[in-house]
Amino acid sequence: MSAERFDCHYCKTSLLGKQYILREETQYCTKCYENLFANCCEDCGKPIGCNCKDLSYKDRHWHEQCFRCAQCNKALVEKPFAAKDELLLCTDCYSQEYSSKCFTCKKTIMPGSRKMEYKGNSWHETCFLCHRCQQPIGTKSFIPKDNGYFCVPCFERQFAYQCNSCKKAITTGGVTYHDKPWHRECFLCTGCKKQLAGQRFTSRDEFSYCLDCFSSLYAKKCVGCTKPITSLAGVKYISFEERQWHTECFTCMKCSVSLVGRGFLTHRDDILCTDCGREK
Repeated sequence: MSAERFDCHYCKTSLLGKQYILREETQYCTKCYENLFANCCEDCGKPIGCNCKDLSYKDRHWHEQCFRCAQCNKALVEKPFAAKDELLLCTDCYSQEYSSKCFTCKKTIMPGSRKMEYKGNSWHETCFLCHRCQQPIGTKSFIPKDNGYFCVPCFERQFAYQCNSCKKAITTGGVTYHDKPWHRECFLCTGCKKQLAGQRFTSRDEFSYCLDCFSSLYAKKCVGCTKPITSLAGVKYISFEERQWHTECFTCMKCSVSLVGRGFLTHRDDILCTDCGREK
C-alpha cells in the first residue's frame, strides 16, 4: 500500500518534512501561502512572510523592522505613536509639528495628555489656574474676567454683587433697583411674592409691589365702579370733593351721559348732568 499523500493545496508539492501553514483547515507551503494570502508592507511593499511579525493599524500592515516614524525613522514597535494624514509619527515628532502649545508655559501639550481649551487657546491641565487662588481649575466651572480666569468661589469673593435679599453672590444676570442688586428670583412683590423682573411694578416706603397688589393696597377707589384707580398704566381719572372716578365712570347718575368736560350738578352724593339736575 502506498503512503497517503500530504501536498500543498495550491502547487501540489509534497509537504512531508517541510514547513507548512494551515488556513481554514487547508495546508499550503510557505511560498504559496505568502503569494496568496500574505499582507504587503506599507513601507517596503514586500509581502510580510510567515516568519515575520505582521504589525497592523487601521487595516494597514508593516514588517516589524519597517514600522517606524515617518519623520525621524525611529522604531515605533511597542511605543506610543500618532497618525497624521496617513503618516505614523512618534509622539515627539507629532507634538513638534502638530500639537498645540500651552498658553501659560508655552510648552507643547503632548498627545494623549489632558488639556483645557477655551476660546481658541489651550493649557496643560495643571497650567490652567485661577487668577486669584492660583489653584488648577480643572473641570470645575470658571468665570472669565478681564484677562484672567477665576474659579467661582474666588470670583464671588472678589467681584460679585451681593443680593439685597438673600445676601448671596450674583454671578449672572440680576436686577438693580434704587442702586441695590437682587437675583432675578429674589426680586419679588412684597404682597404676593411673584417675581417682578421683566414686569411693571412700583414701590412704596422702599417696598416693591406688582401693579395688582399696589392697586389693591394703596390706590384710590372709583366711586362709580369701586375698582382701584391707578395712574401706573396711564389711566386718567376725575377728582371732585375728595372722591375719584375713572373717566369712563364719571357719568350722570340718572341718564348715564358722560360728564367729562361738561358742567354738572350735585344732589346729595349723586352727580347729575345739568338737564337732569334741573328736573330735581
